[in-house]
Amino acid sequence: MRKLITTAFCLLLVTPALAEQWQYEGGATPIAYIDNGPAQFQLACRGGQLAMGFWVREPDETVAKAMTMSLAITPDPAAGSQVASESGTSFAQDMPLVHLEGASVIVRGPVARQWARIAQGARADLRVAFVRLAGSGLEAFDTNVFGAKGSKSTIAQVLRKCG
Repeated sequence: MRKLITTAFCLLLVTPALAEQWQYEGGATPIAYIDNGPAQFQLACRGGQLAMGFWVREPDETVAKAMTMSLAITPDPAAGSQVASESGTSFAQDMPLVHLEGASVIVRGPVARQWARIAQGARADLRVAFVRLAGSGLEAFDTNVFGAKGSKSTIAQVLRKCG
């Protein structure tokens, strides 16, 4: 019994660490992903073409009602900083949203490749958010930070399959 309790406790300690590291799944659709609980960021080879996805489980009301939104990704954002058009942030403009068990967007082609390189180059973290331009400037919704640990090698596995 004591051994069982010790094993369960060790698994509880390891599980959060695994959640903060990029994961790889092979098979018919190779995928590299990271899940922080509220959201998931992924790169997959679908039909021989690279696709990038961002999925938020419980989106902000603005996102839940939107038909399209832009995306922003920032590698290694400064602590406490906000999403802005400077500081190395890249954007994917006006992508259609899918509303099913949350809100998600899928980006293919050159933008997905650019974001794969950004994710691979991050040292500590990646910040991904839905964004839109407003009269007051840039508004960010559902901003999520993902750890970059393992992103370089894990994403490389998908890119090898995706040509």
